[in-house]
Amino acid sequence: MSRAVVYEKFGGPDVLELREVPEPHAGPGEVRVRVAAAGLNPMDWGLASRPEAAAQFGITLPAGFGYDFAGVVDEVGPGATGFAVGDRVHGGALARAVADFVVIKTSDALFPTPAGVSDEVASTLPVAGSSAAAALAAVGVRAGDTVLIGGAAGGVGIFAVQLAKLAGATVIGTASEGTFAFLRKLGAEPVAYGPGLADRVRELGGVTAAADLFGTETAEAALALGVPPERIATIAAGPHPPGGVRATGGADAEPGAVARIADAILAGELTVPVAAVFPVERIRDAVTLQAARHVHGKVVVTL
Repeated sequence: MSRAVVYEKFGGPDVLELREVPEPHAGPGEVRVRVAAAGLNPMDWGLASRPEAAAQFGITLPAGFGYDFAGVVDEVGPGATGFAVGDRVHGGALARAVADFVVIKTSDALFPTPAGVSDEVASTLPVAGSSAAAALAAVGVRAGDTVLIGGAAGGVGIFAVQLAKLAGATVIGTASEGTFAFLRKLGAEPVAYGPGLADRVRELGGVTAAADLFGTETAEAALALGVPPERIATIAAGPHPPGGVRATGGADAEPGAVARIADAILAGELTVPVAAVFPVERIRDAVTLQAARHVHGKVVVTL
């Protein structure tokens, strides 16, 4: 037997249970990963709490939990290529990641973990890193831009801020005042979110592009500031965001985006603030903290 976090009804963190489940094994074209760490994302608890969201992804009850994971390949199925037993890897497995073992096809979202990058850090990369890369690519962030990033202190925001800086852009990030010092360390000029956002950004000199990582407030402020819709991206506003701005997400990231982020971490060009690490036995506490949206950086669960 092995362990996995599962839920049998939709709801808050209290529906999550760590249970013994049959140990899975790799089939044809698959590898099994012994999971060491799982990075949490807003979509994880969103799927567990909202039946309509789960249905969009084909998730039915009972369901597993989490997407991002990192660990070591410990079983290789017939015909599986590209990975061997003992390889450190990270990747994504929808509604299956917070478990002792993940079985995944080698053609799916699975990446080598570079030596020097910890499992805890690697487990934060697939969703947040690819989403940040996709949002910046959608609006063509380049040297000389001033980019407004909404939700800059969150799990995706920490990547978006640093990737924009690496591209040569100036970054203004929306956040609560309690995160201002944290954002300045990442290289962003912080600005308080909420009513009057456009006026506060205008006082800072305006922007040429924007990435809204939480809702539509930042996108609407950018439109009010005269930023063209094609230079504004959203990742959490649904398929039809306001004003014709671009809706995107991690699935739109260019091939190799996650690997490039891992390389940047290894080179010391990008850091991943891991705000909290919980053992899997405290999964409810981990999700409660992450869902409150006041955490600075990523929340990771270890197994």
